[in-house]
This record gives sequence, structure tokens and C-alpha cells, in this order.
Amino acid sequence: MAGAGRTTAASAGAAASFGPVLPGAEPFELGGAGSTGVLLVHGFTGSPQSLRPWGEFLAAAGLTVRCPLLPGHGTRWQDLAATGWRDWYGAVDEAFGDLRARCSQVFVMGLSMGGTLTLRLAEERGAEVAGAVTVNPSLGTDRWDAKIAPLLSRIRRSVPGIASDIKADGATEIGYDRVPVRAFVSLQELWKITVPDLSRIESPVLTFRSVVDHVVEPSSGRRLLAGVTSAPVTERLLPDSYHVATLDNDKETIFQGSLDFVRQHVPAPTPAPAPVQSVGDAARPSALAEGDG
Repeated sequence: MAGAGRTTAASAGAAASFGPVLPGAEPFELGGAGSTGVLLVHGFTGSPQSLRPWGEFLAAAGLTVRCPLLPGHGTRWQDLAATGWRDWYGAVDEAFGDLRARCSQVFVMGLSMGGTLTLRLAEERGAEVAGAVTVNPSLGTDRWDAKIAPLLSRIRRSVPGIASDIKADGATEIGYDRVPVRAFVSLQELWKITVPDLSRIESPVLTFRSVVDHVVEPSSGRRLLAGVTSAPVTERLLPDSYHVATLDNDKETIFQGSLDFVRQHVPAPTPAPAPVQSVGDAARPSALAEGDG
């Protein structure tokens, strides 16, 4: 039933070795009857909570939606410090494979690092990905201190968090108040392999970028537009939202825009062939005509 969510066993298992999942941060699956699937991917230090309204909107439109909880997320920041990009990507790839087995086409959509993982999946899976939608995807940083992160990780476990960069009053994101430096270094490694491979993407890409974002700089958007050369890519600006735009003032623009994108790229159903009428049937008078005679 669209709008009715359930925690998936595979996604729940990903966090089984960590602490208890924070209330509201659970993975979810919505819909289930539609032949078109959407995989949603949350951001670094965040959780599926930041994407649930988006998922509910898409499920209400008849799509099958799944959002896993990435390893090390949704519990405590110390758990994230024990994971890396291969763990996060592995969870995304597994969830995509599950959806792909049940749906005729699957779109992948992600926020921030979830957008990075979305692009990496499109690079690796090729035409299996029907289309990719990203919201403020993270593909690098201009911050000078990021260059010393590998060294800093040896002497400092964490730095202040980045969650809840939201302009709308009253909106909050469930995320960590600390960023484990070791995990951030792994995110940098993900950037290094994803950006050079952007030209491998075959699927159409729609990307949303907040005009004001205190987490991801505009340079990430430029890297995306310059790197995707083998598929159509469209950028839409969000004038009234910060980084977590899926919970912010422009969220309806993202929701409706992504649904329109799906509808644009889902193959139209093939009309059923007209019944074949034999020559004898065409020549035979109808019962009404026979009665009139």
C-alpha cells in the first residue's frame, strides 16, 4: 500500500553490528506494486529520515520506493568511524540489485553523499540505471583543512557535525553532531574514484543545487556538469533552501521534478494488438441484420 512503510531485512541487517537505530532513522520501503522502482540514498552522517517525505511522495504516485540505512549511520558517530565508502556503496548496490529483480526499471536518487553514491552506481551499473537524480551531490571540497584530513585522523577522532543545514523554520535532520575524521577521509577516496569516471554514465541525470549551501560548495556542481559527457544532464537551482533541500522550502520542486523525470524516461506501454478478424467473420451478417430481414 502506497505510503505504508516497512523496515527491510537487508537494510536492517546492515546496522545490526552497531548500536540501536535512532528513532525516525530507520530504513524504509514504500509502495511495492509499481513496476518502476526508485532507490533513495541518504547523505553522510544522515539517515533515511531526510528522504522519507520524498519517498512518500513518489510512492503515492505509484512507484516502488526503497531507502536503506547505510552502514555506520543512524546510530552513533563512533559506528560511522568503523566504516568506509566500500561499505556504503555495497549497501547501495545490494539494494539496487534487489529492486532491479522486482521492477522493470529502477531510478536512483540521492542527497549529498547519497548523490555521490548514486553517480558511482550509474558509472558501475551503466544502462541498468534508468536515470539518476541528485540533490546537492558531494564531489569534492574547496576547504583547505580537507587536505590535512588524513593526518588529522591520526590525532583527532571527530570534528563538529554538519547535520540540519536547513533554512525552513522548524525543520530538522536526524544526523550526527560529530563527523568522524576517518570516515571523512574515506569519503574523499570516493570522490577521487567517482569524479574521473563521470564520463562513463549512460543514464540521464537530473541534479538539483541549492544556491546557498553551507556544506557542499558550488564546485561540486561544476564537476558534475563538466564530467557527465555521455548522457544528458540537467541542473535545476533551488533558491530558497540550504543543503538538506529535501526537508527545506524547495522540497516540492524536488519531489515533483523527480517524478516528472521518471515519467519522462519510463517507456510508454505498448498498445495491445487489435483482435484479428477473419474474412469469413467480416462477410457474415450480424444477428441484428439477420433479424431485420
